[in-house]
Amino acid sequence: MTIRVVVADDQELVRGGFAMILSAQPDIEVVAEAGDGEAAVAAVRAHAPDVVLLDIRMPRLDGIEAARRVCAETDTKVVMLTTFDQDDYVYEALHAGASGFLLKDVRRDDLVHAVRVVVAGDSLLAPSVARRLVADFTSRGTAGPSTVLGTLTARERETLVLLGRGLSNAEIAAELVVSEHTVKTHVSNVLSKLGLRDRIQAVICAYETGLIAPGS
Repeated sequence: MTIRVVVADDQELVRGGFAMILSAQPDIEVVAEAGDGEAAVAAVRAHAPDVVLLDIRMPRLDGIEAARRVCAETDTKVVMLTTFDQDDYVYEALHAGASGFLLKDVRRDDLVHAVRVVVAGDSLLAPSVARRLVADFTSRGTAGPSTVLGTLTARERETLVLLGRGLSNAEIAAELVVSEHTVKTHVSNVLSKLGLRDRIQAVICAYETGLIAPGS
């Protein structure tokens, strides 16, 4: 299977560099590049890629609004490109439907790995990154416990807690002493029952509902 990617960044060197790295992989094809948000959305509509890399800050249409349109209209996975420490829009981007984040200075191997991970439906959030995102969210105030969690079984709630902490399927399997296949089933059930697009939104949900708290 060839992974089709659109790269959108208003900095030509960044955009071209990412495209070159990804195109060098035998299983990845960069089908288009875009220098602004409007062009990025148009490229996704035209090429139906598996993944689009979107810079958060772009002219004409910012990355958050571009992500919102892409996620509403297509099944394309969105990965935001950000300087992170300087961006105040991480939480908004996740709610727009982004599946993860990459720092602009990401290493070559990590860039390639991230694209493959997103297509596989896994999480891009390491625990340290998850804590950073949660700090941004909790500074806005939490909504408190939610009755929506009542649809989950006890094991599914445990799975959601571990998702919220940024654990991978393998790590969750080890924690719960079950197989990875069983974990995948639990994750799928959690996403389906709560109406979540992916694991990143599950992280938000875990904190937003008060199921877990920062530092837990």
